[in-house]
Amino acid sequence: MKKDIDSKDKKKKKKKKSKIKVLLRILLLIIILIIIGYGIWFGINYFKHIFKRGESHYDPLSATALGIDPEKLKTVGRINILLLGESGYEDDYKLTDSIMIVSYNPQTQQASMLSVPRDTYVGKRNKDTATSNYLASYKVNSVYRNGTNIPEAIERIEEVVGIDIDNYVLIDTSAIVQIVDAIGGVRFNVPIDMNYDDTNQNLHIHLQAGEQLIDGAKAEQLLRFRHNQDWTSYPEEYGDNDLGRMRTQREFIQATLKQLIKFENITKVLDLLNIVFDNVKTDLSLETIKYYIPYAFKFDMNNIKSGMVPGTNEKCNGIWIYIPNKKETKQVVDELFTDIVILDENTNTINNNNTSNENEDKAKEIKIELLNGTTTETALEEVKQKLKKAGYNVTKTGNTSLTEKSVIINRTMQSKIVEEDLEKELGIKNIKSSSNNSKVDFTIIIGKDYK
Repeated sequence: MKKDIDSKDKKKKKKKKSKIKVLLRILLLIIILIIIGYGIWFGINYFKHIFKRGESHYDPLSATALGIDPEKLKTVGRINILLLGESGYEDDYKLTDSIMIVSYNPQTQQASMLSVPRDTYVGKRNKDTATSNYLASYKVNSVYRNGTNIPEAIERIEEVVGIDIDNYVLIDTSAIVQIVDAIGGVRFNVPIDMNYDDTNQNLHIHLQAGEQLIDGAKAEQLLRFRHNQDWTSYPEEYGDNDLGRMRTQREFIQATLKQLIKFENITKVLDLLNIVFDNVKTDLSLETIKYYIPYAFKFDMNNIKSGMVPGTNEKCNGIWIYIPNKKETKQVVDELFTDIVILDENTNTINNNNTSNENEDKAKEIKIELLNGTTTETALEEVKQKLKKAGYNVTKTGNTSLTEKSVIINRTMQSKIVEEDLEKELGIKNIKSSSNNSKVDFTIIIGKDYK
């Protein structure tokens, strides 16, 4: 009797094991089918991106992983974001040490950063008749009001720069500190010795000039530095006080971004995202962000242009404020935010038998970006041929926004002799200097006045 029971139990166990094995096989088969199905789906969609992306500069692998339609990616345009860097040690006392408009056009892979001085006067009342309280309240840093009045700050900044701002990102300085530490520090050339102490803010800055590895703690010191304890600051040619600080901030952000996209930091993406989400306030949705990610994988950090709102510091009714120069601001904004359509890249030059060999050789070394600010292409082609005939190296041509007055912009401090030669060849007497944002020696913009 006992043997029969044992036999029945064994049979039951065998049947149970057999059923489990069958279920496991079915489950395994389902998993395999899912993997194969996903692989087929992924492969089909990946090749859709390969064949349909055309001239769009994005990474098809990340686009496929995010499940983005290739046709929608083609319509993703320029985005202008107001970046506010907030610092302070108490909830009721926060300052914006950095105010910057960051812009990115994925279709042309052009990106720009424009610093806005925190003392910029954005009030509607006449600065010369406004009360001291009004002047102090309408510095852009004050309008921000500890992060509680960002919409008005955006509106006032838009009036200064003349472009629409799509979204904002408010980031605490502590996030920068954590990010820099997370990626193992950033190699950066500190422009001057920095020594400053402010016990009220628990701020202590002590950095030596020169290239070095900047960790998180040093990054905060670097980004917040304006002047030394003895009131000395950056040299005038660099930009003193706030102007120097803004330049350092832009250059350090660029150095940090270059470090971020290095291969060894890919594994730290989740940690970096956690840091960002814990320290950032923004109206950007994940749905919006995901469309820019495939393009970001293909972005060349050397394509970033940067500048600041030009103007002057003035003391009005006892209050120091920064007054933007409207005309120069428009010029800088046009340079940084106009979508330049590159028509060709050409490094060939045509010899000019009417010039000396010495001048010809010098001209060949000069790289020129030629932009058309008119509604006709004939002027661009005419100027291009004149420059080539004179032996100059036209490396970029393109279109920019409509411009009234033609201008020659000296970007790399070329000599007056070269400026005068260009003036003579083209008849353009409006010559200015600017930063080297376009990897060329001169940018020539053809305006409506060109004859």
